[in-house]
Amino acid sequence: MSGHSKWATTKHKKAAIDAKRGKLFARLIKNIEVAARTGGGDPAGNPTLFDAIQKAKKNSVPADNIDRAVKRGSGVEAGGADYQNIMYEGYGPGGIAVLVECLTDNRNRAASDVRVAFTRNGGSMADPGSVSYLFSRRGVIVVPKADGLTEDDVLMAVLDAGAEEVEDLGEAFEVQCEATDLVAVRTALQDAGLDYDSAEVQFVPATQIEVDVDGARRIMKLIDALEDSDDVQNVFANFDASDEVMAALDDED
Repeated sequence: MSGHSKWATTKHKKAAIDAKRGKLFARLIKNIEVAARTGGGDPAGNPTLFDAIQKAKKNSVPADNIDRAVKRGSGVEAGGADYQNIMYEGYGPGGIAVLVECLTDNRNRAASDVRVAFTRNGGSMADPGSVSYLFSRRGVIVVPKADGLTEDDVLMAVLDAGAEEVEDLGEAFEVQCEATDLVAVRTALQDAGLDYDSAEVQFVPATQIEVDVDGARRIMKLIDALEDSDDVQNVFANFDASDEVMAALDDED
């Protein structure tokens, strides 16, 4: 789930809940399998696979599960599914634009799951292209705050590699760059000895719709419903919420 960076803490919290459900593990394993199938099973020569493995390790996915996913994806071991990447577009409550990224071996099931989630939660599906133009593909790297690490430290490490902005999320820094510069920026962080939680291409909205507590509650309900589908990998939406709205939502949990 990706909205404005103020939702980063919610994302971390949701990830912990998803991990308990086993859903996060399943998504991370699927990412590894697809990356290995697309670019080969050697992380050294396949940056997408390297980053997928790193993210899985950060989220405590067992090494055996990671190894098996790489082998399935690269064809060394039988049993890999033929996953297709499909993007669905829609509008949530309040006209919020929503992109739903699926990895599925059953297009009909994925489409049905996504449509049901939208219609039951105050949203509607949209024609291809009618929402996606509001987003751009960006490289997004999350760097955890270590002792004494400042925004300037991170910026200095990544500026020459193509990073365009560094934002303080509270408990981490978010580095953004062109999607094509993701590997170079991530490598610059590694060369500077800086740890990172995730490095991936995401769809970042050009503008955001400010939501109140009720609006935030409604869009989160839709996102939760979408993420309940095993076929859904990521949900991106162009909403923003103040710290006060976030705090009010936290109090409801």
